[in-house]
Amino acid sequence: MSAARRKFFSELAALLEKTVLVETTNGKSFSGTLAGVDPESLSLCLADVKDEKGNLVHRMFLNGSAVARISAIEKPFNLKALAERLEKVFPTLVKLYEDKGFIWVMEKIRVTEKGVVEGTGPAAERVQTVYEHFVRETKG
Repeated sequence: MSAARRKFFSELAALLEKTVLVETTNGKSFSGTLAGVDPESLSLCLADVKDEKGNLVHRMFLNGSAVARISAIEKPFNLKALAERLEKVFPTLVKLYEDKGFIWVMEKIRVTEKGVVEGTGPAAERVQTVYEHFVRETKG
């Protein structure tokens, strides 16, 4: 897989569980949470969908050939910037797995956009503190 293709799918994956606006080739638009993407066909699964008339649908599956545009409503969490911040505190001990949505610190502490999800002890507490400062600074 080419670097450009990997980057494209990484960007698309960053929109998972985020609110998106999808416009179809026939001019309809839907907003909802991007719940899934088929990388082969670019078909989408949206959750808690609202159409342009305000009608609500629990789940919607859109064929990739019908999707004209996907727009991010909310800014994706900048995992790479958090990894860079953690690298300053834990030099050479930070590995970013952007495609999988987590950072691995000291090979024992897993950090996602939700904070520390695996690992305990003083190092994990320090990672959580760095995460909380990062979130506060980037929320504006």
